[in-house]
Amino acid sequence: MSIWIDFLGAEVRYVHTPRFGATRVIEAGRQHRETLVLMHGIGGHVEAYAKNVVALAQHYHVIAFDFVGQGLSEKKTDLSYEIDDYVEQLRELLDALDIERAHVSGESLGGVVTGCFAVKYPQRVRRIVLNTTGGIPIVSEQGHRDLKNLAELSQRNFGKPPTAESVRARMQWLIHESNWHLLDDELIGSRLAIYSRPDFQQSAPLVFGRLMRKAGDDSQRMDMIELERLQCETLLLWTKHNPIHDVHAAQAALPRIAKGTLYVMQGDAAHWPQYEHPEEFNAVMRSFLSTGQV
Repeated sequence: MSIWIDFLGAEVRYVHTPRFGATRVIEAGRQHRETLVLMHGIGGHVEAYAKNVVALAQHYHVIAFDFVGQGLSEKKTDLSYEIDDYVEQLRELLDALDIERAHVSGESLGGVVTGCFAVKYPQRVRRIVLNTTGGIPIVSEQGHRDLKNLAELSQRNFGKPPTAESVRARMQWLIHESNWHLLDDELIGSRLAIYSRPDFQQSAPLVFGRLMRKAGDDSQRMDMIELERLQCETLLLWTKHNPIHDVHAAQAALPRIAKGTLYVMQGDAAHWPQYEHPEEFNAVMRSFLSTGQV
């Protein structure tokens, strides 16, 4: 099924933010009182939520957006692309859309932004979902090997023109091998088209360079969520095969969150549970966001 058949019923538009310029938004369910914001991982884009926006819009006003420098949002070259830049982009987007409070969910980098936003602006969030998030300690040797492998994969492609093969290799890192059949020509082609744009070629060294420096240098502290400062109900939504931050990392983080819950997906998935097993993901999201329980 096409990504854009999945998105039927959603609106694609650009929202201007004061500091970060044009932000691409895919939106559905505007008639609902409660808003849910979905945020992708590093180097990603809103197509990561193709199987979730319309389904979750049956119950929520759903907004998925591209981070600055990524997807089809504005490619700023005067940013350092710190986590706080993404946090402020989210705040400015909510302000521009006149949304006072929202449920917020992020995957990978989006999870770090979700957690840091909830710490900085607790009055702006309802419930949050940290979906295979970064920003928590790596506790296993395999996790450290996964991080090194990601840095090496990124380094091999750094500064080179993207190809279908290089994009497929990176996306195979995201998805469990039993789900590689989901990596069809459209999904690979859409990311290749975004990565091939001249504006992305300008922002990519800024977006990815910071990650590679921190991943490759043990002396540089990775960005961490201040878990003890989270005041809202928080779901750690995990998978059995998540790279870098495995289930043990999630289990170690859970006691540090006052109102935390851990759910591990039943279906085999890696870093993209929302795309690999959307029916289970959407059901868990609806349950947690409506009741605080899974």
